[in-house]
Amino acid sequence: MKKTLTLASALALMAGMAAADQIRVGIAAEPYPPFASPDAAGNWVGWEIEVIEAVCAAAELDCVLAPVAWDGIIPSLTGGQIDVIMASMSITEERMQTIDFSDPYYNTPTVIVAPIGSGIEPTPEGLAGKILGVQVATIHQSYAQTYFEGATTLRLYQTQDEANQDLVAGRIDAIQADSIAMEEFVNGEAGGCCEIVGPVADDPTILGLGAGAGIRKGDDELREAINRGIAIILEDGTHAAITARYFEGSIY
Repeated sequence: MKKTLTLASALALMAGMAAADQIRVGIAAEPYPPFASPDAAGNWVGWEIEVIEAVCAAAELDCVLAPVAWDGIIPSLTGGQIDVIMASMSITEERMQTIDFSDPYYNTPTVIVAPIGSGIEPTPEGLAGKILGVQVATIHQSYAQTYFEGATTLRLYQTQDEANQDLVAGRIDAIQADSIAMEEFVNGEAGGCCEIVGPVADDPTILGLGAGAGIRKGDDELREAINRGIAIILEDGTHAAITARYFEGSIY
């Protein structure tokens, strides 16, 4: 059974703690299956939601989910509206100028998706003359602007789902995103028209070193606690057990 993290469950874990002691975990308000999305009852479920719950339990933190629009999630952290970001955020040098990160808790390639049989390749030459959709304020926007923009027309979207819909409708030629999310898309009913044509050439400077928890600079105690929780669930098999419920192999 997929677990959900709610205010009630957090309070049950840490009964008697004041609300001020709760850790507000920022997640993207937009659905991003299979990592995080609301179910029919409005509860957030998915691989990353279960990992958040497991990390918080292992680190003995009283956590509560706080959905935030993706393009405002870092300002929400630096402004104190949330305490940590756990929303598939890649650890990049650019972001580390503004916030700190925990150790990574997963890492997957970046891929290009296009209609089946399009002949598009995940290279600057293969995307020349095409319209490529990417989600705004992501590593994919930065990468596409660095390697593809010019010969390729970029179209920016507030959510990945909007980009996916435009690809299905034929309004764009391809999209760039995380491989796991794209596997979920192309293997589902909505993405049956399309296929992953391959990964882009890696650039760790832009694409980062994996997904980690974003934390305000100077909040070293919380960063160490999150790192402790990540280490525990990796060592005791909890991370692998959660992953096995969603994926065929390791994504760490």
